[in-house]
Amino acid sequence: MNDEQLLRYSRHIMLPQMDIDGQEKLLAAHVLVVGLGGLGSPVVQYLAASGVGQLTLVDDDLVELSNLQRQPLHSSADVGKSKVQSALESVAALNPDVHVNALQARADDEWFREQLSADNIDLVIDCTDNAAVRYALNRVCLHTGVPWISAAAVGVSGQITLFNPADNDSPCYACLYPQLSDDQLSCAESGVLSPLVGVMGSMQALEALKWLAGSGRSLNQTLLTFDALASDWRRWAIKKRPQCPACGSVSGSAAQAGND
Repeated sequence: MNDEQLLRYSRHIMLPQMDIDGQEKLLAAHVLVVGLGGLGSPVVQYLAASGVGQLTLVDDDLVELSNLQRQPLHSSADVGKSKVQSALESVAALNPDVHVNALQARADDEWFREQLSADNIDLVIDCTDNAAVRYALNRVCLHTGVPWISAAAVGVSGQITLFNPADNDSPCYACLYPQLSDDQLSCAESGVLSPLVGVMGSMQALEALKWLAGSGRSLNQTLLTFDALASDWRRWAIKKRPQCPACGSVSGSAAQAGND
């Protein structure tokens, strides 16, 4: 780490839970971010600002005016650009330490297999509102063993969890949601309170930094839900679902009662 980096990341380095070792782990990490909208905006901004060394960013959409209410990664000048190009420019302005692979594509099973098999990705962050993409990511992560963080923000409610296929006790996405449609995920259908996606995306970034630095307790086997109007967080224990067609779990139940 050079002198400029020591200064840039000094507030991390001062933390005993992070220090130089943790920051160096961030600088060496490679994270795939799927979706560059409301959740992806704070995720990309905080990971880049925090010095995560390599980001692969994927989205197939263009920036639209209706995005700007909740997607601060993009500006009015970016309307009509691809979201990956807008994100690439934003990260370059924020932190030149970060290497960005910007890919305009619709992720599916084949795409995920290619990326997760070849690119030595340490963590995937799911910032999509597309059920098919999430189920594809779940299948490929189960096969490759790559951990991933998933969040959602619709209306005034949010949720977040981490799936770790390397942990035999960790449920998969299909354990939690055997059948889910895009209508249940899309803010285009239901609307969304703009700071809510910022809260949930920031939580994804926080969980990613903890995981990559090896600090704190992860959300593996835990679902956090947030009611924005009540400012109420709840924590739920989640377990493998018997007969899950994706991970073949034979123990536990789909969800347990909240404990706070």
